[in-house]
Amino acid sequence: MSSSGASDGRTSAASGSLVIPGDKISSDTSDQLGHGVIKLNGELIATKLGYLVEKSGEISIIPVHTAYFPRPGDLVIGYIEGMRSNIWFIDLNAPFNAILPMSLAPMKVEYGGTRDAMDVGTTILCRVQEVDEAHSSVVTMKGMGLRKVNSGFVDTIPPHLVSTISSGSNTIINQLKDASNCRIILGANGRIWVDGEPDGIRMVRDALAFVRDNEHSTELADAIAGQLANGNGE
Repeated sequence: MSSSGASDGRTSAASGSLVIPGDKISSDTSDQLGHGVIKLNGELIATKLGYLVEKSGEISIIPVHTAYFPRPGDLVIGYIEGMRSNIWFIDLNAPFNAILPMSLAPMKVEYGGTRDAMDVGTTILCRVQEVDEAHSSVVTMKGMGLRKVNSGFVDTIPPHLVSTISSGSNTIINQLKDASNCRIILGANGRIWVDGEPDGIRMVRDALAFVRDNEHSTELADAIAGQLANGNGE
């Protein structure tokens, strides 16, 4: 960050710099405000710890770290962490586990038979059905494509990057599908299921590692395209 000498002790930040909550970003309030930025007393102020980004007239902050908070309708990849006679407890990479009632399983399960149907450690593709005011959630596996995951592997990216790699007409996810010939499902919780031939899987894993290492870049899609064109990022 570069200091502007502001009398209130805050700093004025340049694009690409690391900012903390309370930092003065700019006195020019003509920019559109994106994630992590508010207007206060005629100045733009950071509300998140992260990297400042200015693009297409919008100023925003890419957080250093974010947690996933479930929203109804989210497609997510979860891990079974425990069960009782009629429910499973699901790790969604969120502050609290979700529950999967027996009635919302993808198969018929007798009372007390939850472990036999899906044991601890099982990976599942499910959808968030309900979220209460305390952020506790209920997921369902009733729906097209929702199932146990028995092949491939699951990688992760920070949840705040999900929209970055899945938005736009030429998304990073679509680039990876085309180049690797792999099946890829991106969960809203930052988990990504990948299945295909070993070379294709390696290509996807390398690209996702690049995304994690360069998450503050505003040109990730172009950089990934360059990697794939040059041979798996080598």
